[in-house]
Amino acid sequence: MKGHEHLPNVQIEGNEVIDKIRQGLDLLARYHHHEVKNLDVIPKQGPVLVIINHSLATYDGFLLGKAIVEGTGRMPRGLGDDLLFDLPYLQDWCWDVGLVPASPRNALELLQRGELVALAPGGMRESLRSSKDRYKVLWQDRKGFVRLALEAQVPVILAACPMSDRIFKVYDSPWTKQIYELFHFPFPLFRGMGPTLLPRPVKLTHFLKGPFFPELRSGELPEDAVHRLHKQLIAEMETLLTSRDPKPQA
Repeated sequence: MKGHEHLPNVQIEGNEVIDKIRQGLDLLARYHHHEVKNLDVIPKQGPVLVIINHSLATYDGFLLGKAIVEGTGRMPRGLGDDLLFDLPYLQDWCWDVGLVPASPRNALELLQRGELVALAPGGMRESLRSSKDRYKVLWQDRKGFVRLALEAQVPVILAACPMSDRIFKVYDSPWTKQIYELFHFPFPLFRGMGPTLLPRPVKLTHFLKGPFFPELRSGELPEDAVHRLHKQLIAEMETLLTSRDPKPQA
């Protein structure tokens, strides 16, 4: 299926999706001793928006999805960068594991179906930030997810994984920034364990908080409501990321 076509009107079973990638995710979960705190804040049914921070490793988001499926029986539908759906073979894999192209239309349609939608507002830009900027939330000009929550009137859950920023050491590089700005393509300079690209075996814990309920207060303009909720969610995520790291920032 072409990446940017309309969403197929089919339900995807969580266990079937996880079975496709279970071996790799089980290995990564054991390697990082992954766990999720406050999983019970996920509603048992109905539409919900789960907002995550975006690390360079990226697979921490899949570990969270695995935990949600196994802990609640719900299948998260992740919104992926358009680049993923422009590459042969990779786009088919993305559809198979429940990802859909990131667009307001797709997200709204999924929420209207009553699904659990997961997205990282910072996107690829946030994942490419250097380690000196770890724990920073790069959502200042990303308000689409807030407008989506207000339009769909769905609860928002924040999911922060602070130690995901320590899986790799990411170097500040003008090349990374220029290539991303010109071609919207990731070109990070990074390393893992020692001089290798193997991910560091840091313990990964997701901390969930919420739900936050979007509302338009009496006499409030829609854009004022967007600004208020956007500011609140950024502050809450920054607190989750900076207060949950057991090690001092280096």
